[in-house]
Amino acid sequence: MPDENTNKQPVIELDKLRIVFGKRPILQDIEGSLHGRCIGLLGPNGAGKTTLIHTLLGFHKPSSGTARIFGMDILTRARDIRTLIGYMPERDAFISNMNCVHFVRLMAELSGLPSEAALERAHEALFYVGLGEARYRELGTYSLGMKQMAKLAQSIVHGPRLICLDEPTNGLDPPARKRMLELIREIRDSGNSHIVFSSHLLRDVEECCDEVLILKDGRIAAICDLEEERRANRSFIEMETRNATPEFAEAIASLGCEYAVSGSQRFKLIMQDGMDVRNIYRIASERNVQIRKMNYKRDSLEDIFLKAMEQ
Repeated sequence: MPDENTNKQPVIELDKLRIVFGKRPILQDIEGSLHGRCIGLLGPNGAGKTTLIHTLLGFHKPSSGTARIFGMDILTRARDIRTLIGYMPERDAFISNMNCVHFVRLMAELSGLPSEAALERAHEALFYVGLGEARYRELGTYSLGMKQMAKLAQSIVHGPRLICLDEPTNGLDPPARKRMLELIREIRDSGNSHIVFSSHLLRDVEECCDEVLILKDGRIAAICDLEEERRANRSFIEMETRNATPEFAEAIASLGCEYAVSGSQRFKLIMQDGMDVRNIYRIASERNVQIRKMNYKRDSLEDIFLKAMEQ
């Protein structure tokens, strides 16, 4: 069962966290609280995503500031935190001539499980990710997709409260990617673990995450509650016209639309609930305005990301 306190406190708190390598600042006094069940970590290459994960795991000591995971400070309770976290790295870190079940068992033991329990959980984790039939094969013989599943298995084998996944769909073909995302959603929906999902694939994050942290140049560009965005997200229309006049724009506004005009012939309209697009065609017909192009859409995570990058 999930810990009741988990929902009452932030999963991750960033408190003026700063990381400097040499003289180069990687993370620059970032602050914020994250509460999501599955937290997406986005940003261009070099934004600091992997450095942030490594800092939360205790690989890097903050140059200043700190962070807290489930209320525990990474500076003073690093050992306790490590027992609660599972980590799936972006790069492979296997012992190639070790068979998979023994490798996952070793990872479970390093996470604090007794040897016998670790072996039992290793078998369970490998069957869960679909490697049950191949669990006695050496890791060096695995395909890329199988290696990704093995990395997922070792990250969940000890039943962590927080799982950090760094590019989990990297290099996967479509069926393997679909299976990986299904497993991530299953783990999320079980309520037993929170997830930090770092990826450069916006669609994968949008499919799995309920909250997103966007980094740019080592700073926080945005923290977005995707569930709230989805509830509040209104549909809008992008429209290109010919012969539009100010009177046409005023008539559009009389429908209750919020609108913006680019030039004099391009419109972006925010649709109100219950509004029928046929009313726009009616107004255009009455005023001899030609609608040359119309796109009907909602804001996507890509729109949110691009806006954050532009700021």
